[in-house]
Amino acid sequence: MTFSIIARDPASDAFGVAVSTAVPCVGAAVPFAKSGVGAISTQSHTNIELGREGLKLLELGLSPRAALEGMLADDPGASLRQAAGIDVQGRTFAFTGVECVAWCGSREGAGYSVQGNMLVGQPTIDAMAEAFEASVGKWLGIRLMAALEAGQAAGGDKRGRQSAALLVTPMDATNGPPPAVFDPRRYEMNIRVDEHPDPVAELRRIFDLVLRMGREQR
Repeated sequence: MTFSIIARDPASDAFGVAVSTAVPCVGAAVPFAKSGVGAISTQSHTNIELGREGLKLLELGLSPRAALEGMLADDPGASLRQAAGIDVQGRTFAFTGVECVAWCGSREGAGYSVQGNMLVGQPTIDAMAEAFEASVGKWLGIRLMAALEAGQAAGGDKRGRQSAALLVTPMDATNGPPPAVFDPRRYEMNIRVDEHPDPVAELRRIFDLVLRMGREQR
């Protein structure tokens, strides 16, 4: 019932998650990210402990596979879950339970993973991956936003649209004093559209407003 992308920018050590679904308040349950640690997306009969505890395990040095597989092994609802993680080394792991609703699956690439369930079809995932790869060199938030828009344009959630979210950690884990001029890349960006007839478009509108604030102060 959800499509998402998690990623790491090796140039800045920023992590991020972008997600959309056909139920309200996706930003409160699916995306998890922490500077210097990693990012996790937990969806399809969401188990938020996979996000909360998964980040703790990544911080201890476990790989995304070890962290998520270990937790899923103790989860009686694992067959219904979908989850993906990425760590500071850029290692990714994606899991889709056997009872997730079709179309469901994932696609992993260098520094990112795209996943979805209850989608119109695989083109949603492929479009997201291609948009992300095509924007190499741009700030991570811009790349994630482009990927989410591509997924929606390719079909997205087959039940419709309702909420979306974008979470991006700061450019580096030790930012030092805040800059005199506002720079969105130096702060956590946590944008949520909790209920809207076109949530990805509304997310884009808010995202552009935040970027404009930075440009206007320069």
